[in-house]
Amino acid sequence: MVERKRILITGASGFIGGFLVDEALRRGYEVWAGIRPGSSRKYLQDERIRIIYLNYDSKDALVDQLRSFADSTGVWDYVIHNAGLTKALRKKDFYTVNTFNTQILIEALAVAGCKPRKFLLMSSLSSYGPVKEDSFRPIRTDDDRKPDTVYGKSKLEAELFLRAQPFFPYIILLPTGVYGPGDRDYLMEIKSIRSGFDLKAGMKPQKITFIYVKDLAVAAFMAIENENIKNVSYFVADGDVYTDAGFAHTVKELLGKRFVINLRIPLWMCYVACFFSGIFGRLTGRAVTLNTDKYHILKQRNWICDTEPIRRELGFTPVYDLRKGLEETIRYGKENGLL
Repeated sequence: MVERKRILITGASGFIGGFLVDEALRRGYEVWAGIRPGSSRKYLQDERIRIIYLNYDSKDALVDQLRSFADSTGVWDYVIHNAGLTKALRKKDFYTVNTFNTQILIEALAVAGCKPRKFLLMSSLSSYGPVKEDSFRPIRTDDDRKPDTVYGKSKLEAELFLRAQPFFPYIILLPTGVYGPGDRDYLMEIKSIRSGFDLKAGMKPQKITFIYVKDLAVAAFMAIENENIKNVSYFVADGDVYTDAGFAHTVKELLGKRFVINLRIPLWMCYVACFFSGIFGRLTGRAVTLNTDKYHILKQRNWICDTEPIRRELGFTPVYDLRKGLEETIRYGKENGLL
């Protein structure tokens, strides 16, 4: 009998995490979902999933937890560290969750004797910031990195720590815009178009790229399972380049909308909206999607990234282009009362 490989997936209760868990189960892994107490288990209903509540409050506490786990259960073959914040009430929360928790987990795994065969960090294209905004040349992994968002900076610091650690091989994935069933950010735009309004940030079109969440999950497992691939970073996108107007047009067609008011909002007005939205979030104690950090993402024009390395070295070929992915996303939204 072939022994099943064991994997820990952090951030398993979130949008991307749920699809990573599904892909692991599909491949026959013994899956441990690392979540925080109080996290939703909406995407973790399969009875085969094992739950572990990771204690990030201190490295010593996490070491004790992992050491006890290893003694009683054994170690994980692989770790996919997907836990992270994309929006936060306070800027320091980005560093706490995206940077420091990553550092604590890496060190605790090593000290507790739970070193995986490979550690995969789910980072983001935002950790590069605006690159080649005039030429629209695809961003490459060897480009200078100057993230202009706190989110991007916190992700970059986590990447740098992982690269410098001596404990175990790693992979860093840098997905572009991730969408699919259950995502809320792109759902906001889809709902706006459904209501008859297409609002785009900036007078100059954005060139954007996407990756469907199921393709991203497949890419992650191709990366950890290939024994010849280690200590590298890959951008993950479907390989096509779109515009913000093209995205909206595709959504309009799939929704069957005949008439939509198309408006381009000047960036200064976007900043004002983000500024006051951020104030509202602080007053209500809620992390909001629009804030001054998000403004820099709206402002960036070039989101094209070089996907040739992951195609060549891993043989990764996405199944979904944008239209196919949006069809499935919109169908899910309708069936689940989100649209």
